[in-house]
Formats: sequence, structure tokens, C-alpha cells
Amino acid sequence: KNTIKAMEKELVTCSLQGKEKAALKRSQIFHIPGGKDLETKVIVVLGRAGMGKSILVQKICQDWSNGEFSQFEFVFWFDCKQISLPEKRYRLKDLLLEYFVKPQEGSKEIFEYILRNPAKVLLVFDGFEELHDHENFPRCSASQPEKDLYSIKELLSGLMQKKTLSGCTLLLTARPKDKVYQYVSKVDKTIEIVGFSPQQRELYITRYFEGLPYSENALKLIKEREYLFSHCYSPFMCRFVCFLCETVLEMGDKSLPSTLTTVFLKFVQQKIIRMQTDVAAMQNQESLAALARIAWYLGGKHQSAMKSGLLPSKELKEFALKNGFFLPFAFPRHSDSGEEEFGCTFSDFVIQNFLGALHLVLAEEIKDKSLIKYLSFPSKKRKPYNWLDLVPRFLAGFLFLQDDRYFCSLSNKDVKQSIKKQKTFLKYIRRLPINELCPERLLELLHCIHETQSNYLLEHVALRLKPDMSFLGVVLTPADVHVLHSVLKRSRREFSLDLRNSSIDMQGLKDLVGLKNVASFRASLGDTVRLWKSLEQTKDYELLRESTEKFVLDPFKAKTMKDVSDLAGLVEMQEMMINCVPDAPGCSSYEIPAIKNLRKLEFALGPVYGLQGFLKLVEILAAFPSLQHLDLDAFSENGIGDEGAKSLSEVFPALTSLETLNLSQNKITDVGAEKLATALPSLSALKTLSLYNNSICDFGAENLAKVLPAMASLRVLDVQYNKITSVGAQQLTDSLRKCPHIKNLVMWNPTIPYGVLEHLQQLDSRISV
Repeated sequence: KNTIKAMEKELVTCSLQGKEKAALKRSQIFHIPGGKDLETKVIVVLGRAGMGKSILVQKICQDWSNGEFSQFEFVFWFDCKQISLPEKRYRLKDLLLEYFVKPQEGSKEIFEYILRNPAKVLLVFDGFEELHDHENFPRCSASQPEKDLYSIKELLSGLMQKKTLSGCTLLLTARPKDKVYQYVSKVDKTIEIVGFSPQQRELYITRYFEGLPYSENALKLIKEREYLFSHCYSPFMCRFVCFLCETVLEMGDKSLPSTLTTVFLKFVQQKIIRMQTDVAAMQNQESLAALARIAWYLGGKHQSAMKSGLLPSKELKEFALKNGFFLPFAFPRHSDSGEEEFGCTFSDFVIQNFLGALHLVLAEEIKDKSLIKYLSFPSKKRKPYNWLDLVPRFLAGFLFLQDDRYFCSLSNKDVKQSIKKQKTFLKYIRRLPINELCPERLLELLHCIHETQSNYLLEHVALRLKPDMSFLGVVLTPADVHVLHSVLKRSRREFSLDLRNSSIDMQGLKDLVGLKNVASFRASLGDTVRLWKSLEQTKDYELLRESTEKFVLDPFKAKTMKDVSDLAGLVEMQEMMINCVPDAPGCSSYEIPAIKNLRKLEFALGPVYGLQGFLKLVEILAAFPSLQHLDLDAFSENGIGDEGAKSLSEVFPALTSLETLNLSQNKITDVGAEKLATALPSLSALKTLSLYNNSICDFGAENLAKVLPAMASLRVLDVQYNKITSVGAQQLTDSLRKCPHIKNLVMWNPTIPYGVLEHLQQLDSRISV
């Protein structure tokens, strides 16, 4: 099983504004192009609980100890659970060289060397979410960290604001939902661990059971429970499901539970319920209830660790450690005695969530109506009542388990009370405005409903989903896709899905677009083309045809070179389909509808890649026969210049549907204007032409004036904010007399005297000043 751990450490992905992903090696983590040596560098590693962030930073420390990352002479790794105690106060020197790593001699000299050479220091804070409560994190930095005592939040604030130990490298790990960015003046690099692909899940499970007598049955058993298999994208959940499957197979059972609630209930059953006496059962009930209270209490404080002295009894500690709910844990040394303080931490985040939800069900003081406030569906703005964000799912599952004998054995609660809480939950869901929920809340609701396994609730939700569902920019995990898919297929309505920038994997995309009642979808161009190529390779021509007909591209905005490359890839895909096997069912030669129906194309790559990207775009423009609106006006200015204008003019004859051409703010001079003017009459449908804020002078204006009478469809011409003088303005005005079809000529230029413009407007009211 050591080989399995090695897989976890490699699953690191770099994310640029959450849009583009590229595999990243550990050796590349600290490479920041253009980074200055004197500035603090902040690198954030994001990943959901159980994705392997801690394993990654441990491996980085191990690599450094073996001679890698030689730019660092000092590496300090802090588990934020250990330094999160609010009563603790630190000097920077004590934090670095006293509490966790204490040199045998020369601490003062070492610390002074660190202060003189901060660029040689790497500070790793693992589990940022354990440190703060989002409300009480100081914005100011510690003024004298070398001398005065500060809370860990004050010290870390100074580091993150790049005022303390300026020039060091900070590596923070956090969950994606944590607001880490609001505490950091600048993040230099963001890395996200995205988990296992379906193929990697299968490989992990196969290796886990390698050499065991039931290895062949294990993978089949897990894949039969599609929801559990979808959760195996998380390394922790994959390992947990494998462990549970191993236990089930050893007992001779032939199936796994179908929900997270029943999976973890099965885990508890295997740990403490089997082979117990009535007396032990009562003790276990009390111990579980006490652990559940602690889980909920710590969750409210954003913590998972506590000192042993805060536990109600030694017996409870032994019970939790023996059954795998707790792990032993060391806190920082006392600055006076030098002794470590020992405590406990929950063995993992999901166990703490499970027990926190159990507390809400078991606690006598929490009545049925007050349970509802712990479900976080209604508002995007409302903060959850607790840091344990999986609690609503487990809570929903528990409310529908009052007949389960294993669940009943955990509690001696009145069954009628449980049924009352279930009815309150049902009433709440019935009143919920499901079609108004934001995507994140909707997904949470779908997970909760899945945990109930209630056909009534599944049908209720399916009937109330809105037909246009956007998950734009919302990360869809394989488990999210599973619950969405299972509800959509129950509905009799047709749906339109927007899956752009959702990080959906190819299998998930295939499952959703393959639904008969998904009438149309938008998704990342690159992902969509990869899916189509995969379908072509597997000769699934029917789904290939259906998915191409459902795909929507219009309107399309190219903001990166990758967007342009993906659009080119789409055109190449069409050429491949035209040359597809003629006899293959559903694969006749035809245009991909998304290409045929693209009407609006915006281009906004900015000045660095503007010309390079535009020259590549021009090569494929002729492939879009219905293109009506081409917009090259970007806030950051594309700057395609005369070379871009010349290339564009060469494809004008192919753009027979183009009605609006916006070339504003592109550094076009008279040279480009002449090339454009020569070809403009071939744009037979053009109604609006904007050349606003370029560098066109009188020669360019003269060339435009010559061709205006030949542009019969043109209604609006905008040449304001150029360098046209009264000479060029007069030529345009003279030409305008021969163009009754033109409705408006916007011509204000700082180089034209106002009196001249006013006079020209009096001659022709279509001129705007």
C-alpha cells in the first residue's frame, strides 16, 4: 500500500483564475516567473479535506532534507492545529527555534542569520482553516516580532502582509472555500489538488487489494455503488471506502452501503457495535454522544484538536483512541518548562462531520424545528452555523434512518421524536424555493436529498429544477455530477446546462450530455473537443452526433491563447467529422451546429498576446458562416495594429454575414486603414463599423471616404478619437453626401477644430460631435 501513497503526492494541478489546468511537478512549485528576490513570495495550495495537502507538504520537506529545493537553507513546517490555541503567544524566534525545532546551541546566531537572509527561508503553514474564524483575523502586522509576544494570528498576518521577515517564501494550504486571499496582500501562485481521475481511482483500488483473495471482487463491489465510487476522487475517501470494502468482504457480505451516512454508520458498527454486551452498549451510547458533543463544539470554533485536560474523562479518551475516532496530538512546548502538551485530534475531517451531525440528532436540547437552521440551502450570503460543512448531508441521512437497527443501537431516543424531526425536514424541503437556489446551494441540497434515499424527495426536487441551469465557475466534483445526473434523469423537463469553468471531468461531461432530456449545453471548448475525440475513437457515433447537436458556443469570448487554440481545435474537429466514415450511423458529413450558428465572437487577449492570438484567429474566421458580430475592443486593448488589420481584410470576402465590426483601440494607423478600406466593400452585410481611438490620420480618412459609397449596407461609422484633421473630416463629409444609406458618422477628434466640426454638422445632421 506504500505505492498508493506515492500516487497521492503527484496529484497537484496549477490553476490560472480557475480556468486553465496543467500538471505540475513538485520541483516546479516554487518557480515564480518574474519574482523578485527581496519580496516575500506567497504560494497557496488549495484542496478539499482529504485531498492530500498535508502529504504534499510532508513530501516537500522530505525532498528538501534529501537535497532538493537547495534555494532554502531553512524549512519550517507548522501544522496549524498545533499553533491554533488562542491563549498561546509567541515571539518569532520562539516560534521558529523553540517550540518545534530547538537547535542544540547557537539559537541567537541562527535567528540573526535568518533575519539577514529571509530569501533562504521557507515557512509552511499546513491547514490554514484551523487558524482563523473569518471574523477575528488581524489586518495589521506585528511591529516588533523579534522582541514582543504576539498571537499566532498577529504573527502570521505580518508574514502574509509581507512586512515580517520580508523576502521569505510562504506556503499555505487551505480548503477552496476558505477566504485565504483576503488576508494576503498578494498571492504569487495558486496550486490546486484536484484528486483522482476515474482511471486513477481504479488503479488505487486495484493496488489496495493486490494479493488479497477477494481482489477481483473488490473493484466490482465498489463500482456497483456509483455514488461511493464518485467520492473516491478524494484520496482519503478512496482509502476509507477500500477499508470498508475489505471489512465487508472479510465478513462475507456482498454489498456496500449506498450513502455516506450509511457508510460511516457501517464503520461505527464495525468498530464498536459487534460483539458487545448490553452494559457495553449503554457505555458506548454515552461515549458516542459525548464525542459527538465535542465534535460539534470544536467545529463551531474551527478546530479539530483539543488538550487532553478538556476531555470529560480518561475513559472517553481511551474509547476514542481505541476505535479510531481520535489520534494523539502534541501541542507546542511550554516556554518555561520546555515540556510538550499532549492532546487529541479527530482522525479526519469527515469523521468529525459525521459525529457533529450525530450530536444534532441525539441532543435533547435541540428540538425538531431548530434543526432546520443547520441546513445551509436558503441564501448564498448566509453563513453556515458551523465550520463542519458536511453536517447537513449526514443530518439529512440520519433523519431517514430511524428504522435502521444499527442506528437505533447508537441511541435510546424515542422513535416518535425522530419521525417528528423527519416530518419537519420534509415540510421544510417542500417549502424551499428550489428554482431560486444558487448553484452551490442547489448541489448541497441534491447531496442531502441523496442521503435520505427518499424517492418522494428526489421526485419533488426533480420537478422543481429550473430548465436553464448554470454552473459557470462552480467546481463540480465527480460526486456533485453524480447527484445532479441522478436527479436530472428523473425529470420530465428539458434542460440547458452551462458547465464552463466547472472543472468537470470527461466522464462527468459524457454522463450529463448523454441524458436525453439535456437539450443543450455549454462547456469548456477544450474539454468538449476531448470528449468528442474520445467518442470518435471508441466509435460511439450516436452519442458523438447527439452531443455535437446539443453543444452551444454562441456568444464566444476569447480571453486567452488557449481559448483561440481550443476554437481552432473545434474547427479541426469539424474537418475530421466531414471526413468521418460515411457508413457509420449518425456520422454523416455535416457542419457542427455550434460552428454554423456562432453569431457573436469577442476577442480580448490584451496587448501581450493580442496580435499573436488574432493572427491565429483570422486563420479560422472563414469557418463561421453565420458570424454577425466581431468585437475586438478589449478593456486592456488588444493592439492588433496594421498587421492584424491587413490579415483581417484578407478574409473579408468570406464573412458574408458580418453586420458589426468593432476595431476600436487597436493601434491601427493609415497603413492598416488603407488595407481595410480596400476590402470593406466585400462585407456585403456590414451595418456598423467602429474604428474608435486608433491612430488614423487624413490619409486613412481619405481611403475610407473613397469606399463609403460602395458600402451599401453600412449604417454607422465611428472614427472618433483618431488623428484626423479638418482635411480628412471634409473628405468624409463630402463622401457622406453620396451615401444616403448611412445614418450616423461619429467623427469627433481632438485634432479637428470645434468650429469646423460644428460647421460640418450643420451641413449634414448625420455627423455626431
